[in-house]
Amino acid sequence: MSGYIEKQYVEKRTYSDKEETGAEIISNWLSDKFFMGLTLREYLKTLVTPLNAVAGVLVTVGLFLILQRFLFGLEMVTEASNEQPWGLFLSWGLFSGVPFSASGFVIGTAVYIFGLKKYQPIVKNAILLGFLGYLFAVIFLMIDLGRPWRIYYPMFISFGTASVMFLVAWHVALYLSVQFFEFSPSTLAWLGWRRLRKIAVSMTLGLTIFGVMLSTLHQSALSAMFLLAPGKLHPLWYTSYLPWLAFISSIGGALALVIVVTKLTQVFLRDRADSNYLSNLDGITVGLGRAAAFVLFTYVGLRLISVTHEGAWKYLNSPFGYWFLVEITLLGIIPFLFLYGVQKKNPGIIQVSAVLTMVGIIMNRFNISLIAFNWKLPDRGLFYWKEVLVVMAVVTIEILVYRWIVNRMPVLRQHPDYIGDEH
Repeated sequence: MSGYIEKQYVEKRTYSDKEETGAEIISNWLSDKFFMGLTLREYLKTLVTPLNAVAGVLVTVGLFLILQRFLFGLEMVTEASNEQPWGLFLSWGLFSGVPFSASGFVIGTAVYIFGLKKYQPIVKNAILLGFLGYLFAVIFLMIDLGRPWRIYYPMFISFGTASVMFLVAWHVALYLSVQFFEFSPSTLAWLGWRRLRKIAVSMTLGLTIFGVMLSTLHQSALSAMFLLAPGKLHPLWYTSYLPWLAFISSIGGALALVIVVTKLTQVFLRDRADSNYLSNLDGITVGLGRAAAFVLFTYVGLRLISVTHEGAWKYLNSPFGYWFLVEITLLGIIPFLFLYGVQKKNPGIIQVSAVLTMVGIIMNRFNISLIAFNWKLPDRGLFYWKEVLVVMAVVTIEILVYRWIVNRMPVLRQHPDYIGDEH
């Protein structure tokens, strides 16, 4: 009898579901996909937190300044001049941001080309970090250059195949597209679009190989631009080795970023991760630390060779020379810290080393693009306080976007419909 009642209930419920209106279906879909199963009112209540309030203030101020920049010109948010044309927008957003965005290229290559399945749990997160890194690097570039509707000009209208900017523009645009398609299986699984997801998964290896070529070229090309300014960049940083140094340091920066972010997700987004992700993080961190030590030993060695090759040691006894020693000492100590953490199998030491690596690489990129650039000018302000606010706002938006995606899509976990699927 109870089986009959249950059958009748199921049939009645199925019939009731068919009676749902289009509005109810849309409402339920939005609730499930965007509001994490809550009603709109319940979801908005969850957003009222102190951290979200601070983020809201920062974003509001930053968007107001960005609006002023586009309405009234760059002088509203920066004190840039013909002598000192670059500020924080490019030094932070482009020259410092792009090296860390190699995370998708580095981890994707390890997993999909070299078959290092040990790193499979973090590959989707690494690709997402890379995609957002490139996306927001372009946003920073657009804030600095203005006229985003003319972004196609360096690629189609005013270009030359011998131009480094032509190379960078095409490579960044293509690689951003590659990262979007590499991450698309997670998005399509979230949306429930099985057929499209299957097509996207089948493209993974080809996209990874294409991404390796693009990333290798533009990581080096971005610093190769400074080879055009031998008189403007200080001799301790100007070297013909710049393209190689940029590429090698970008691999170290990518490894460091993945180490740091995986730790942060373990602390702040633990409820969005599955046991496979969480249980493998310590072993993954040790493996990434070993790779980072090797990469950074290579970088520091090549950096010292480059200074010798350019005959720039004579500049050490100067303010810029002392600052160079701070940078190279920091970057020289870090690989030994990584190695020590790996030998002790201590993820904490490796994570601290990764943070220091990020500081060292940011310092290097700031030195090349801002601090040691136009070093002979008698008077120069490096950046304006409004630039700081804009940078803080855009970085906050990037973090919020990352959190929004990870909270909804299978990034730190496997989608229940695809358990065991490597993608």
